[in-house]
Amino acid sequence: MFRLFSTILLVVCINACKKNKPSNPSSPTSFLKVKGSLIVDPKGNEVKIQGVAFGNDVWTDAIPLYHHNEEDFKRIKEMHLNTVRFYLNYRTLEDDSKPYTYKQSGWDWIDKNIRWAKTHGVYLILNMHVPQGGYQSQGTGDALWTNSENQNRLAALWTEISKRYKNESTVIGYGLVNEPVPVNSLLEWKQLAQRLTNEIRNHDQNHIIFIEKPIYIKNSPGENSDLNFPIVADNNIAYEFHQYDPYQYTHQLFSWAYNQDGGKYPDESIISYSNTSWYTASFANPIISSGTSNWQFFEGEKFKITDPKIKIGMAALVARNVTGTVYFDDITIKEFDPAGNFTGNVFESSLPNLNGWYYWSSNNSGSSAVSSSGRTDNSSLSISGSTDDCNLSNGSAVFLPKPGYSYQASGWMKGDNIGINSACMIRTDFLTTESPILKRNKAYLESILNRYINWSKQKNIPVYLGEFGTGVHCFSNNKGGLEWVSDMIDICKSGGLYFTYHAYHEDSFGMFFGSGSLPNDNNANRALIDLFKQKLK
Repeated sequence: MFRLFSTILLVVCINACKKNKPSNPSSPTSFLKVKGSLIVDPKGNEVKIQGVAFGNDVWTDAIPLYHHNEEDFKRIKEMHLNTVRFYLNYRTLEDDSKPYTYKQSGWDWIDKNIRWAKTHGVYLILNMHVPQGGYQSQGTGDALWTNSENQNRLAALWTEISKRYKNESTVIGYGLVNEPVPVNSLLEWKQLAQRLTNEIRNHDQNHIIFIEKPIYIKNSPGENSDLNFPIVADNNIAYEFHQYDPYQYTHQLFSWAYNQDGGKYPDESIISYSNTSWYTASFANPIISSGTSNWQFFEGEKFKITDPKIKIGMAALVARNVTGTVYFDDITIKEFDPAGNFTGNVFESSLPNLNGWYYWSSNNSGSSAVSSSGRTDNSSLSISGSTDDCNLSNGSAVFLPKPGYSYQASGWMKGDNIGINSACMIRTDFLTTESPILKRNKAYLESILNRYINWSKQKNIPVYLGEFGTGVHCFSNNKGGLEWVSDMIDICKSGGLYFTYHAYHEDSFGMFFGSGSLPNDNNANRALIDLFKQKLK
């Protein structure tokens, strides 16, 4: 009787252990798959991707020995995260001097990370963060699109990755290109994404392929009805986007980004907007003459708002074909009611610095600067050396144009060797958007994410928030970084949105800091780490 009872008890314990044991990530039957708008396990149960990004010191070619080790996969699991978006630089696997020849050291490094992830029950998404042809996000990776050999090499590399890892279920899938910036059209990216998908599918039917929308398309503003996702023919695709809005907030005080104070979150006094495109401008404003001149006042034309698509207004300093240097100072945008009565200034500035001003050039020529040559003081803004259309615009000090009202941009300019074909003026630029214009608060974040959540439901396709995060400066001086992250997590969870936070170990956006040394609990954003533990438990 005792033996029989012991045998029954042993069988029950074994079955119970089997029931509670995680699926073996090495088993070919344990791959995650797309099912409608969900990502599911082999039994059809949804697996919610909730993870973090490993940046892997991707700006270097070397194996990132001090970015993380096995202990960090344990830390991730303790934070109730289940996925790492694993950044790759193609140079870790291939030298430009030896194309199509792959480094064993690179494969060994990926293999080691797969073992660590498997040990601690964490999935990986392999993301090609720096493809052949250059990093895309800052618009300097045109060679991926203009040099077909770069696309050939990228396709060959994905072929090798898919052949090597086709039976590895610790890897959820492959992110083809991080934040693509096609040079001409969305079709360029769609065709490349389809080609890469086809190459992978020649060897690997198991893994999900993650395809991002472009962060923008050069010379092609606006967004199509599919939110600029390049729809690819395949039955195991998830579409990806990134979210760092409001940019002035999340990237504040970084010298390489928004190099000024971006305020706090939430802040009901700040207008917040997303998904905008340039629409029109007060083109009839007077231009400065060619040659060299002293300070002159230029009064702009009144621009009446009659088009309902005009949603946002901002000041712009234009220096098309300036070749020399044009200086701007003491500018205003006046508002007039439908009867022509002056109601007040919606913008005014003595232009003491470049805070809030963003320089754009259609052909990357020219530059902007703060000049010590002011009209009545020691500061003004200048643009020099442009050979095509360019401007400085202030997206941090926008106003909401009123239907029937008129707006007049005026100010002072002087020139130094202005080109004969130049067109330098002070004007108002107007943007359009189909998204709501809100205050800087949770409702604003919801308006951004809900577009993707709703699209996913309508199309019955999974959507993945591959990156969201806010910079280190937002977590001090009561700027509300924790509240921003908390609101983002809440919106993702309530909307069923898959996500990975950027980033795990990085001085700018990291949970852990300290470049050149392994993550250390004494050098961490402990409040942020605790927030994830609390939100995802």
